[in-house]
Amino acid sequence: MDLVVDVGRYPEFLPWCVGARIRSRDQGSSVEILTADLSIGYRGIRESFTSRVRVDRSRNRVDVDYLDGPFRRLHNAWIFEARDGGGCVIDFFIDFELRNRLLGLAAEQVFGLALQRMIEAFEKRAHELYKVPVGK
Repeated sequence: MDLVVDVGRYPEFLPWCVGARIRSRDQGSSVEILTADLSIGYRGIRESFTSRVRVDRSRNRVDVDYLDGPFRRLHNAWIFEARDGGGCVIDFFIDFELRNRLLGLAAEQVFGLALQRMIEAFEKRAHELYKVPVGK
């Protein structure tokens, strides 16, 4: 979960992430709320957006909701399920729609590949930081 929450380090390993900034952080007893900016760049196109990241450690869940930028809507959720012997299984969900129809059509064409590259980047980073087997 810590890897997902460490948004400020995304440009170090996440494809197309060219910038990240935590605007604010509010730590509650079991829920932490971050407001974060991400900048994504690909082939001369660069877009930035702001999201609210809700980290609920008691439920092993991270929810990300869109606040401002090029989307009509954006929501994603990470649900972590611990496994016996260590490690976890992650259920990831994303729903989005871009405001710009042309950009949205282009994104739809490469979404599957982009998502796979992002998953691989998170797996590789987890292996580097925590020595967990990739893809297990």
